[in-house]
Amino acid sequence: MSTPFTTPPQRDSWFAPLSIDLLVKVLRTSFFHPFIAWIVPLCFRAQNMHWDATPMLVSIGWAAFISLCWIFGTINNRLAFGLPREVDLSEEVIVITGGASGLGLLIAEVYGMRGATVAVLDIKDMENGEARGVTYYKCDVTDKDEVARVAAQIEIDLGTPTVLINNAAIVNGKRLLDLDIAEIEKSLSTNLLSHFYTLKAFLPALARSEVGGTVVTISSVIGQTGAARLTDYAAAKGGITALHKSLAAELRESHPQIRTVLVTPGQISTPLFYGVQTPNAFLAPVVEPVDVAKEIIKAIDNGHNAAIGTPLYARWIEWYNVLPLGVQAVVRRIAGVDTAMKTFVGRNGTKMSEKNGGLIQGF
Repeated sequence: MSTPFTTPPQRDSWFAPLSIDLLVKVLRTSFFHPFIAWIVPLCFRAQNMHWDATPMLVSIGWAAFISLCWIFGTINNRLAFGLPREVDLSEEVIVITGGASGLGLLIAEVYGMRGATVAVLDIKDMENGEARGVTYYKCDVTDKDEVARVAAQIEIDLGTPTVLINNAAIVNGKRLLDLDIAEIEKSLSTNLLSHFYTLKAFLPALARSEVGGTVVTISSVIGQTGAARLTDYAAAKGGITALHKSLAAELRESHPQIRTVLVTPGQISTPLFYGVQTPNAFLAPVVEPVDVAKEIIKAIDNGHNAAIGTPLYARWIEWYNVLPLGVQAVVRRIAGVDTAMKTFVGRNGTKMSEKNGGLIQGF
């Protein structure tokens, strides 16, 4: 039986929106931006300060250092991700799994309003009933035959798919000892095997598309760190991260016109993890779906290969596994990663008991 459960209290205060991500964003557009950095020595020169004065030399050195960092960053991205493909939204057919709600629905609505052709695959009806430019297909992504059938129908109805966004996910939120085999199989089928099914169904179409294509994989930092009550989810997310990296390596050799985008977010403010409270809103803020959607849409629009991590700690999470094991244990306790799921609630606002089913939907 599920027990009534109220949402954990929110941290309402004047500094609630303040986070390390916000500070870094401000610094990147001010103190750490080459344009701003070079304004400082120019201002000194406008005051008739000599070129060999200490403030002038320090400011020039700082501006040169920041400029070199930006140049090296650009070169690094070019070496890592190559040249972008040309994207014309009027020619794009975008397929989104788990797109009936949350992050998937947001991306679908944005592209639908911008004139792209969008197909949403989901086992449940769309939250908003319908959206401009979006065609809904009822599809269980854990059924490979159904995925293949819907893929063929999309090509007939909408044209050759050019973008595949694998977004469908399920969360059980139980300890391994309380999961039954059927729940484990359902979780792995939805969170991992479905990626193989959709890739096998849609990747051939992306490969023969004249405008190229883009594959977007929505993973999670949990795939790198693991977490209590998320054994099945973490195993699947770690698997799709490895799947994506291997696929990207294959496509660079066989189909260089196809771009790949790996998204590894932290906790997103969607019903998938409803009720889970971040232990530190400053260092590990909950990410709004619109912020993740903007990064994904930017990568697709620009035709880039990309690796998207948000918030800030998600971009550095792989370094966690380099730390000594003792330090890792301390970090886990401080972060509260293994206790966060204790406040996890279902979509109906009831606490998930050990015998309840999981929450199934897209991010």
